[in-house]
Amino acid sequence: MDCPICGSDDVEILNSKQKTTKKKLTEEYLLKCEECGHVYKDVISLKKPRPYRLIISEQDKSHKTTIDLSPSDELKVGDNLLTELGQVEVSGIEVGDKRVTKSLLEDVNTIWASSVEIPARIGFSVDLHGEVDSYKLDLERDFEIAPGDVVKIDSHIVKVHVIKTRERKLTSGFARANVIKRVYSKPVKFNNYDYDLTKNIVKKTK
Repeated sequence: MDCPICGSDDVEILNSKQKTTKKKLTEEYLLKCEECGHVYKDVISLKKPRPYRLIISEQDKSHKTTIDLSPSDELKVGDNLLTELGQVEVSGIEVGDKRVTKSLLEDVNTIWASSVEIPARIGFSVDLHGEVDSYKLDLERDFEIAPGDVVKIDSHIVKVHVIKTRERKLTSGFARANVIKRVYSKPVKFNNYDYDLTKNIVKKTK
């Protein structure tokens, strides 16, 4: 949409309208260049939306559905989509037999996503010097956990030492529950703690 007179990309959209044919969708823009004041038109061709296979994870359940999206658009892991089952966040993109982090939709076979309208479920491990107590917790999606936090969980007071997220392991900084896969911790001999997660336990396993 660069100005054809001066080449500036600083433009104001004065008007836009869509035109549809059997094979494609076009978006026509009336633009004004903020640099030189030139008014001009630009047309973008889009492919018509088509249904894509969508698998939505809700805790231990998954739902198979479809969503209509334009093949011309790019999709990335982390994008939010509004579906008939509510708002979801893209967690995986399948192209052929590979998982990728982004792709043009025309190449996509399956979209994997998780609901953002329910709590985040994370794993929480307590290392008991040879044995491990393992928990599943439901937390608010924006709840923050940091390595070094001292936490009460069940009968343990523990210190968080590693957080495994979807993309990496953290030994510093913090992570929100919506990206955490598992928290690793060890007991400490403290009576005080930063917060209590006992009420958030959904399941405990050895």
